[in-house]
Amino acid sequence: MFPSQLGGAFGLPVLARRHALTLFTLLVMLLGASGEALAHAVAEGDKGYIQEIYGVHLISFGYLGAKHMVTGYDHILFLLGVIFFLYRMQHIAIYVSLFAIGHSTTMLLGVYFNIGINSYLIDAIIGLSVVYKALDNIGAYQRWFGFQPNTKVATLVFGLFHGFGLSSKIIEYDISSDGLVPNLLAFNVGVEIGQLLALSAILIVMGFWRSTNGFLRHAYTANVAMMCAGFMLVGYQLTGYFIA
Repeated sequence: MFPSQLGGAFGLPVLARRHALTLFTLLVMLLGASGEALAHAVAEGDKGYIQEIYGVHLISFGYLGAKHMVTGYDHILFLLGVIFFLYRMQHIAIYVSLFAIGHSTTMLLGVYFNIGINSYLIDAIIGLSVVYKALDNIGAYQRWFGFQPNTKVATLVFGLFHGFGLSSKIIEYDISSDGLVPNLLAFNVGVEIGQLLALSAILIVMGFWRSTNGFLRHAYTANVAMMCAGFMLVGYQLTGYFIA
């Protein structure tokens, strides 16, 4: 939960609002530079490769899984929100493991049993997961509703949605049934490796930031910017759903 000494949920000073606007603008530019990255899309070259190959290709699918994770802005934003105020590696490991369990379960089962969900709607929910975590970090739920949701359960549940987001995209690309199970397992291993790489980078940056005097001063602003990015992801996906 966000430290209470950092102010009320909407008592953001003028300077902090300016910082939030600047961060949000940068996020818009970053995310807008690659529209496909806003969903769990697979690059066109990778898409063609997936559709053309047959049999077991463990290294290739492992690479594709890792590539997906480290370039998935929605995954990274959610992970950032999850570990934002976690300082002990034991706690980080618990939350990241819950997210991985949820993500892996629905990705594997979704593809294997051909459980397709509209990719725009599922990605909109994933955007909401970013909004949810940012609001959780600023203590909004305790202020608004007087209780704190179970953060571990929420991380697991949103992990399930993140996995469905990926499985829906893979299903659209008609992956061959020849070697499906080992290829999916390799892809999932790659996703987890990519998650560890992304998490390592986040922890390095966060560790440096936390060592500065400005961390607590700017943490609220950063979460507001993250919430705005989540709403942008939701709007992008819902727009695609209604005009597609």
